[in-house]
Amino acid sequence: MAQKILLIEDDQQTATYIIKGLGEEGMVVDHAANGRDGLFHATDGGYDAIILDRMLPGMDGMAVLGALRAGGIATPVLMLSALAAVDDRVAGLTAGSDDYLTKPFAFAELLARLRLMLRRGGAGVQPTTQLACGDLEMDLLSRKVKRGARAIELQPREFRLLEYLMRHKEEVVTRTMLLEGVWDYHFDPGTNVIDVHVSRLRRKIDDGQGTPLIHTVRGAGYRLGVEA
Repeated sequence: MAQKILLIEDDQQTATYIIKGLGEEGMVVDHAANGRDGLFHATDGGYDAIILDRMLPGMDGMAVLGALRAGGIATPVLMLSALAAVDDRVAGLTAGSDDYLTKPFAFAELLARLRLMLRRGGAGVQPTTQLACGDLEMDLLSRKVKRGARAIELQPREFRLLEYLMRHKEEVVTRTMLLEGVWDYHFDPGTNVIDVHVSRLRRKIDDGQGTPLIHTVRGAGYRLGVEA
């Protein structure tokens, strides 16, 4: 079943951006453009998580959060705010938010924080310097890549692209995620830059190999994995 997210955000451009990105991840997003409507939905909708802007018309995010927690609603809340001072972050967390993300933000970070909040209990995982998928191996320290016994030479952008795919192996990676995670774009440049780089990477990784690893998921993005 798709996870159900409530987004309470008055900036339409930001809301559209988040809704599009989460929709690509298979999540169902309801949107409220002010605090009062957001509180109404939050108390009635059975959401898996809430993304709550701090500065809202009608009823600000802190008031919404306080009303939710006072009413015994324990739905995880990720608070968004342009207020980045330590005191502001502490105030948001103390008021009952589960996480606090400052604007402007990268969608990839919002998604990672949201997933962690939904998973709960993901702490204690140690960072790795080795990534692998089938017989494809990447050493992040030496920046060496090989498939089987064959060394693969990659340009810096190709290395970043492959690293991102390997960190999300067996997952569908959308173009929005790649634009932010690899190119650090927070907008759609309207070019085929992703397709060009994936095509080059695929030639280096898959050509001459019996089992392709880089797969195109029509209408969604790409997936790195052993199975088609």
